Amino acid sequence: MRIQHLDQNSRENLLENLLKRSPNQYGEYEAAVAEILAGVKKDGDQAVFAYTEKFDHAKISEENVRVTEAEIREAYSLAEPGLTEIIRKALVNIRTYHEKQRQYSWFDSKPDGTMLGQKVTPLQRVGVYVPGGKAVYPSSVLMNIVPAKAAGVEEIIMVTPPDRNGRVAPNTLVAANEAGVTAIYKAGGAQAVGALAYGTKSIPKVDKIVGPGNIFVALAKKAVYGHVSIDAVAGPSEILVIADETANPRFVAADLLSQAEHDELASAILVTTSETLAAQVSEQVDTFVKELSRGEIIRKSLDNYGYILVADTMDEVIEIANEIASEHLEIQTKDPYDVMMKIRNAGAIFIGEYSSEPLGDYFAGPNHVLPTNGTARFFSPLSVDDFIKKSNIIAYSREALEAVHKDIECFARAEQLTAHANSVSVRFEQD
Repeated sequence: MRIQHLDQNSRENLLENLLKRSPNQYGEYEAAVAEILAGVKKDGDQAVFAYTEKFDHAKISEENVRVTEAEIREAYSLAEPGLTEIIRKALVNIRTYHEKQRQYSWFDSKPDGTMLGQKVTPLQRVGVYVPGGKAVYPSSVLMNIVPAKAAGVEEIIMVTPPDRNGRVAPNTLVAANEAGVTAIYKAGGAQAVGALAYGTKSIPKVDKIVGPGNIFVALAKKAVYGHVSIDAVAGPSEILVIADETANPRFVAADLLSQAEHDELASAILVTTSETLAAQVSEQVDTFVKELSRGEIIRKSLDNYGYILVADTMDEVIEIANEIASEHLEIQTKDPYDVMMKIRNAGAIFIGEYSSEPLGDYFAGPNHVLPTNGTARFFSPLSVDDFIKKSNIIAYSREALEAVHKDIECFARAEQLTAHANSVSVRFEQD
């Protein structure tokens, strides 16, 4: 991995390079996505089935687009040996964590006859997009369905591309069924996003679409925002490790590669105050790459977006970490909790040398759907909050309104909204 000293020039070049990975930089695909979405909006099922045959080479129709109970039962016999029990263990942790995020309605009554409050209502129907093909991630199925269930969503509709034989990966079906999905449909890509956004004869319209996907899925979600809500426009995976001379270089190298193997656009960055550690980590990375199955992808990822940055002080390390606002942030330092308190921007923070990033991906409980491409500066991880909406509650008695009606009328007239003022004053015409 390239080793650079952290200065103003290297900082600017790094941030500029990382921005190239944003889905917002892939405008050349927007026209193709818009064409697919327009087709689905106009022709519904027929467009979805035609695009599924074109892109996934599978013949799907009204008769087989929805996954059946028999297919789900069969998936249990075909899934990875032992995986079902591991999914069930992970679900306990994921459910327990997300149930603590639940919000409740509240109401505040006062003796003067006023009652104010907030009514919390779960979304009625949400869509979960799950990648298919070579990318089969049952962990993402759990992470998208569980918070929706914890929020109280009535219907959870999952879409995922089928293989050439019109079948869905068994691991995906088992994870979805264990998590509590309502229905699963064999559709992927921008056409599946369109189906969820607009509704077709077979696939119902939803209120919100969540879940990861390729650039076409990301751009489709961005395009349908407004017809429905979305979680975020996700970019490639990324990890940033903060380490000092006390860190284990083999652990750090392994953690960097855990994200570099995702795809060629993934980013893996170490920021450290130790030149010795930097050299040791680079050496360990070279050793691991020769052994790992996705070595070619890892090499390209590191060549494009892999960095080891050496800073003079820990304050500089923390400053660049907050600027990058990484999806995953590991802290492997002498006093990791002190560093953690100074981090403002990160999707998930992993503290200590035994809190490696895959712990969050699969098992710990917190959601692994995280903000990417610097959006951790203003976005949060997927949570129960993403599956609820809030309504303000206002109730005044006549006596309570009478005490303030002249103030309200004055405010309205100051804004030249006389109908607003009249709406209040009309209630006291006889006074």
